[in-house]
Amino acid sequence: MLNEILAHRVLIVLGKGGVGKSTLSAAIAKLATVSGARALIMECDARAPLASTFGVGSSFVPTPIAHNLSLMTLDGRAALEEYLRLVVPGRMLLKAVFASRLYQFFVQAAPGLRELMMLGKVFYDAGLDGDKAPARNVIVVDAPASGQAMSLLKMPTAARSTFGDSVVGKEASNISKMLRDRRHCAIVQVTTADSLSISETIETHAQLSSIHLTPAAVLFNRIPPSEFDADDISALANRRGPHLRKKDLDHLAELAKSELNRAAEARKALAKIRKETGGPVFEIAEHGGLSGIDLIDRISADLARHREHETVPRAAHRR
Repeated sequence: MLNEILAHRVLIVLGKGGVGKSTLSAAIAKLATVSGARALIMECDARAPLASTFGVGSSFVPTPIAHNLSLMTLDGRAALEEYLRLVVPGRMLLKAVFASRLYQFFVQAAPGLRELMMLGKVFYDAGLDGDKAPARNVIVVDAPASGQAMSLLKMPTAARSTFGDSVVGKEASNISKMLRDRRHCAIVQVTTADSLSISETIETHAQLSSIHLTPAAVLFNRIPPSEFDADDISALANRRGPHLRKKDLDHLAELAKSELNRAAEARKALAKIRKETGGPVFEIAEHGGLSGIDLIDRISADLARHREHETVPRAAHRR
């Protein structure tokens, strides 16, 4: 349920490109602030679409975008350099490291290390290292598209095997524990009724489960409204009147039939997702004509109403 999901310190949002993953990441983060939590959105897309939506610049430093809500763009190189500032003693030595040709070559030749440090940034900002209290109660990671996200999430395990008990290996181990700690970290998938999105969601869910990262929930986005049925369409097509032309009525009936078919396909896709994933699935209504911050606010409000109606005790969900 939503209350249980929002109780986690880190939420990682996955989904195929184009399903509204970034919008829902922002809506979830905004929802978290309703009850007074401090939330941070970390977007992984270097193009920074959410920064553009909120009218702020892309920055590795958290930027306030609303009350108790901040946004930053995760950057692997910046995360690596921030980490080095923590472990390399002395400003002059650190400056020499950054200026060296060996370091520049190393950064370019080791993209996996940059990915690891991106997750390391999440780990430290969430306060899971235990050194200090976290600056935010909830961090929502707007992860890359599913394929890239899987590579990102597999990186800590691979790095731990490669680097063993070294400094990097220990960092990888800490990050891997974070991802698998169901008290603090949850993965949320986003899908739509599109057949490719459904297939990719089911495949990604299986891949995540195979590495012990079973998603906590699926957000089924853009559920079309069902405000009429086949009888309504028939009545519309058969209406008669002095100001009603049959051609116009037939056209309206076809449009209505198309929407009815789309709603039926969405219900089939929803049933398939529920069956194949076996976990909670939240329906997110389609809001035609809305975009950007207006859409984020509307979805966040929808989720807030859903959250208010949750009355089943937590123990029931655990059973």
